[in-house]
Amino acid sequence: MDKLLYGVAYYDEYMPYERLDKDIQMMKEAGINVVRIAESTWSTHEPQNGVFDFTSVDRVLDAMHAAGIHVIVGTPTYAVPTWMVKEHPDVLATTAQGPGKYGARQIMDITHPTYLFYAERIIRKLISRVSKHPAVIGYQTDNETKHYNTAGDNVQLQFVKYMRNKFSSLDELNKEFGLDYWSNRINSWEDFPSVVGTINGSLGAEFAKFQRQLVTDFLAWQVGIVNEYKQDGQFVTQNFDFEWRGYSYGIQGDVDHFAASRPFDITSVDIYHPSQDELTGIEISFGGDVARSTKQSNYLVLETEAQAFWHWVPYPGQLRLQAFSHLASGANMVAYWHWHSLHNSFETYWKGLLSHDFEPNPVYNEAKTIGSDFARLSPKLVNLKKTNRVAVLFSNEALTSIKWFGFNFTSDKNYNDVVRWMYDELYKMNIGCDLIDPSVESYADYDVLVVPALYAASDALLEKLNQFVQDGGHIVYSFKSGFANEHIKVRSTRQPGLISEACGISYNLFVEPKHVALRDDPFGVGEEHNQVHTWMELITPTTAEVLAWYDHPHWGEYAAITQNNYGTGKATYVGCYTSAAVIRKVLERVMKEAGVWGADQELAFPLIVKTGVNDQGHTIRYYFNYSDAPVSFKNPHGEGTELLSGDSIVAGQEIKLERWGVRIIEQH
Repeated sequence: MDKLLYGVAYYDEYMPYERLDKDIQMMKEAGINVVRIAESTWSTHEPQNGVFDFTSVDRVLDAMHAAGIHVIVGTPTYAVPTWMVKEHPDVLATTAQGPGKYGARQIMDITHPTYLFYAERIIRKLISRVSKHPAVIGYQTDNETKHYNTAGDNVQLQFVKYMRNKFSSLDELNKEFGLDYWSNRINSWEDFPSVVGTINGSLGAEFAKFQRQLVTDFLAWQVGIVNEYKQDGQFVTQNFDFEWRGYSYGIQGDVDHFAASRPFDITSVDIYHPSQDELTGIEISFGGDVARSTKQSNYLVLETEAQAFWHWVPYPGQLRLQAFSHLASGANMVAYWHWHSLHNSFETYWKGLLSHDFEPNPVYNEAKTIGSDFARLSPKLVNLKKTNRVAVLFSNEALTSIKWFGFNFTSDKNYNDVVRWMYDELYKMNIGCDLIDPSVESYADYDVLVVPALYAASDALLEKLNQFVQDGGHIVYSFKSGFANEHIKVRSTRQPGLISEACGISYNLFVEPKHVALRDDPFGVGEEHNQVHTWMELITPTTAEVLAWYDHPHWGEYAAITQNNYGTGKATYVGCYTSAAVIRKVLERVMKEAGVWGADQELAFPLIVKTGVNDQGHTIRYYFNYSDAPVSFKNPHGEGTELLSGDSIVAGQEIKLERWGVRIIEQH
């Protein structure tokens, strides 16, 4: 891309009265240079089976082009029209909860031939109509696509075919998945039961993997259709989302982000996060790191919040802080969901940049400053290249397996809690990192790998990780790593299986900690933060150095955290769920030993530093104050220019940030 994009989702179809010209005027005043349309309005564009009406699309495209605003057109396939369900009720997904009911979006079976027929027809009708329009710069296929837990008879049949291709025989399948247990053995392919009710974690996890493949295939199918019409200079993307906890939290278990992103020209995401006093920037950073890592390239933020809910309305300055935070992680576009607030239906109070009165407001006025700065600084900030020496290795297979075999009967923690437990502390220490999955071929570009709860992993993956350490890399494993193979078959050796060699430890007992601490507070975090919770492994070191022992009258003979020299590298193993303060100290130790600790790491949250190289080859450093009080620091680097103000900066100069403030320094 040759410029930053600043945009909104825009739905002319939802407007209570005619105001397209007024909206465009206000967009121009705010520096909005791109809108996203059409992904949610299939029933408007095809009101009856085979009857098409693209009036709203045509008028928005023409008006935006006249105003010099680009358009991204979405394929409207994630919310099906009423006529389709009336004529073909079986297009709704059958899930473990039974047949679907019409009303919400994302309720269809994405493999159903009838749904696919109608989806292809609307895609071709729409994209062929708009592809040569000069306003159109790209396409979004579907929206926040997942498998929607589709598990009806037709999906079960596809799964049986998938399993027949994967396994050479039923004997192999029965042995690998342990299906003799409770008489679950399958003796004929024709007898293969629905997995909806399975109690076998291996079979259930394999079905989840198969469902993720359905998403990958569905999106690739849409990309193939759109590519038939795409013009030179246009792109195709998808709006991926994350595990939702009232905001974007962790890895999306229903999508394989790396595999699903391959057919697209560019990866896009939506990122929503807490605001006001709870704004930390972690979700912005996490989502951006995932998106950027899928292609090791810049990405687009197709949706983020403007006002949204009452508890997310940003304090003054926070909208600017958020926008530049996206750029600092490598985004080339920041777009709000959405332009206007809705007056009816489900998302009435998920407010846009404009409130229900459509008048200027403090959030809109702040957006105007962002749009102006994006336009002015675009040559300096677009296409930021980030090179990180640290990566967090995440795994959809591990995520699913821990759904089946979690921590204890009372814990509500899941895989993403462990990922964020480690990732959040890297963020707060200003350690830039990628988020990679097991499909990444080489770790050669990294000095440190952080590996949360890799419960299910193939021998090949674990051997690859051992080799990384032997060749000089540093790994930090959390508990519950290396335990089972890729089919959640527990290894019959002492744990943690193959990585015992690099970690220099073993264990065969694990317990739920009650009143357990780390002996002698080895990391100096104080009694409150020195406690262990949720999960602990009773580790015996073989060649490893013990960094922390348990403090407990019965478990005190066992190690909690260890570090081992292996080849020319080191493997650190954290065998228990600690406080954030402890894991931070462990990670800090490893980063210093690996030589990835520098001046930026001497600063810490709420002062966040993000770094990259711009198109001119100059280092850009973003400094963010994620707090409600002013902060200052001395510039630890050489001369530069603060881009927002134009001021010259020298080494050692005190730099001040107002509350929720941002500074951007281009190094000379």
